[in-house]
Amino acid sequence: MEKALGSGTAPVELRRLASSDFDSAVAIDAEILGRRRRAYFERRLQAALKAPDDHVQFAATRGGKLAGYALARRMAGEFGRAEPALRLETIGVSPGQQGHGVGARLLGELEGWALKHDIRQVRTSAHWRSHALLGFLDRAGFELGSNHIIDCAVHPDRLGDLESVDAAAPPGRQGAGAEVDYGAPTASDFETLARDRAEVRGLAPGDLADIIAIDRSITGRSRDGYLARLFDEALNDSGIRVSLVASRGMTVGFIMAKTDFGDFGRTEPIAVIDTIGVHPQFAGAGIGTAMLSQLFVNLHALHVERVETVVAPENFDLLGFFYKAGFSPSQRLALVKRLSQEK
Repeated sequence: MEKALGSGTAPVELRRLASSDFDSAVAIDAEILGRRRRAYFERRLQAALKAPDDHVQFAATRGGKLAGYALARRMAGEFGRAEPALRLETIGVSPGQQGHGVGARLLGELEGWALKHDIRQVRTSAHWRSHALLGFLDRAGFELGSNHIIDCAVHPDRLGDLESVDAAAPPGRQGAGAEVDYGAPTASDFETLARDRAEVRGLAPGDLADIIAIDRSITGRSRDGYLARLFDEALNDSGIRVSLVASRGMTVGFIMAKTDFGDFGRTEPIAVIDTIGVHPQFAGAGIGTAMLSQLFVNLHALHVERVETVVAPENFDLLGFFYKAGFSPSQRLALVKRLSQEK
């Protein structure tokens, strides 16, 4: 239960997070986690200034001092979703202000913003051992989501023979599941490493149209705005994007991914795959494997130790692809709060 405010306590005031709040937000976060994440907050504030329509960041103040903050982002296509959502990236309340409803006020402000913009759900994730955070989210009305969060340790070695289950092939196009040999590779194995079956490289300015066309052929719908936003980040914020495309005389696949150095309370770097696509004409040709293999090599060089993604439970083909590559259920829980029209 939230504690009632005493009669002599200054009221909580809510407003947009400002650049002047930066140092205070970093200090509060460090009090909570025991580790400073200055670079993370700097990136989030810069992203909000660059794309204010996509980022929603609120501050709670009491007596002129920052008491808490909430950082969220509009979702419109991540992980194959069609329905828009607000992703709660981080929320923090100064230890001295906890238990007085500050977090609930911040969350309420985010929900009000979401409803005004025709968004009917707030999504987030939390480690299952984050008991205090999970308790707060439970009291706030969050429920366990249906999507699977899966992850894998990053390694530069072969991922196994995944050609029979290509990540982006539509239902009915995948071959029968094949046994995967994770034993020591032979010389012939090295000659046929998945990433050698296609030219895999980082994004270039001319790739956007091909990526949109491939995505439309897979999903049957237009996600131009979402993909354009990811594409812009990939080209202009190279510190956090590690996206790739695959070519065989033409663009035949793409992985949109980023390195995450702080969302959801993380203190260690992790890579997140937002979306992966392979041209239907190249389904089963090992393109998805080639891109994932090269992504692992690149992340290993960057000293990123884990990679994560979110998959809908009914997407058996994509789950099969990632599981055969070594992914398994994450220690993080997917959480969702569905917002009432009457709020």
